[in-house]
Amino acid sequence: MKHIVGVADMKMSSKPGDVIVTHALGSCLGITIHDHITKVGGLIHVMMPFSRLNPEKAKNCPFMFVDTGIPAFFENIYRVGGVKSRLIVKVAGGANVQVHKNDDDRFAIGKRNFVALKKLFWQNGVLIDAKDIGGNVPRTMYLEIGSGRVWLTTAGVRKDL
Repeated sequence: MKHIVGVADMKMSSKPGDVIVTHALGSCLGITIHDHITKVGGLIHVMMPFSRLNPEKAKNCPFMFVDTGIPAFFENIYRVGGVKSRLIVKVAGGANVQVHKNDDDRFAIGKRNFVALKKLFWQNGVLIDAKDIGGNVPRTMYLEIGSGRVWLTTAGVRKDL
């Protein structure tokens, strides 16, 4: 079965035949985590680095923000059998799709998202196993639960991550 993750959303599965996908990762980040022993995994699509921008929104939609969504995401994986020391973490997105060659990236949301994520991971002893970050094109990210395989498509081109 295919599960689609929307913006500011998260999905998990423990069914080997399932594939989880999120579309249109621009400045947003897609993060997959997978435990190869218990065959549980998930994908989150976060939009913004910090919930302090809108605490009320963060209460209702924690997956919108790196600082609230990522801890909730990991807690959910642990709850269904994922073990921190076995988790494979992959990250994509953080692009700047709004900027043309001669424009400034004034808000740098993609960069700020990735910096916030790296800081949070560093504080919690989580390593990133693979990443495809930056650039100026959107990505679609897939996670196959049975194998833990992650791949991206960008402008119709497929790339394993």
